[in-house]
Amino acid sequence: MSDQNLSIAGPRLKWAPFVAAGRQFGSQRIFDRAFKRCFDLSAAVTALMLLLPLLALFALAIWAIDGGSPFYSHRRLGRGQKSFGCLKFRTMRTDSQEALARHLSEDPAALAEWNLTCKLKDDPRITPIGRVLRKSSLDELPQLINIIKGEMSFVGPRPIVETEIEKYGDAASSYFAVRPGLTGAWQVSGRSDTTYAERVRLDRQYVETQNFTGDLLIILRTIPAVFMVKGSY
Repeated sequence: MSDQNLSIAGPRLKWAPFVAAGRQFGSQRIFDRAFKRCFDLSAAVTALMLLLPLLALFALAIWAIDGGSPFYSHRRLGRGQKSFGCLKFRTMRTDSQEALARHLSEDPAALAEWNLTCKLKDDPRITPIGRVLRKSSLDELPQLINIIKGEMSFVGPRPIVETEIEKYGDAASSYFAVRPGLTGAWQVSGRSDTTYAERVRLDRQYVETQNFTGDLLIILRTIPAVFMVKGSY
C-alpha cells in the first residue's frame, strides 16, 4: 500500500468512534420518542375512559347555557409546523369575536394587555361556567383526543397560533421539533402571570433538556398548579 493511500485511510479511521456515537445518539432519540408516544397513547386512552362521565356532564352544562356546541376547535401549529384542530370545551359566548372587538375598542388598557400577552384577565367573552373551567384548566381535557390522534403530547410547549411564531424568533425551530403538550414547563411556572419571553425561554429549555423523568415531574407539578389556579384566566 502506498504512502498516499495510508494518508487518506488514517483520518477516515479516526472518524469511526464519532460516527458510532452519532448513530447511538440517534437510536436513543428514536427510542425516547417511541417510548414517549406509547406513554401518551396509553395514558390518554385510560384518562379518557375514566373521565368520560365528567366530560359528558361538562358538555351538557355548556350546551344548556345557549344551545351552542360544547366543544371548540381552534387551528394551532404543532410539530413540523403542521396545523391541527386543538380541542377545548367552549368557554366563550357564541358572539365572542364581536364582544372582544367591542371591549378592546372601548378599553385602552385591555388593548395593551391583549397586544402584550394575547390574553385578558377580565375577558368579556367568557361565560360563567367557562370561567370555572378555565380557572381549573378543565376546559383543556378534550385535548386527550388530540393526544390519541398523535397531534399533541401530555408534556410539551403549549400549542400556538400562526401569529405567535414571530414572538418565538429563533426559538421557533425548537418549538416545532416536538409535539405541543397538554401541560408543560410554562403551565407549572406561573402561566399567564409570566411574560411571553419567559414562556419562550421555558419552551426552548424543555426541548433542549427533555427526558421522561422530567416529563413525569412536570405532570406531578401540574396537579397542585391546577388546584392553586395560579396564572390561569
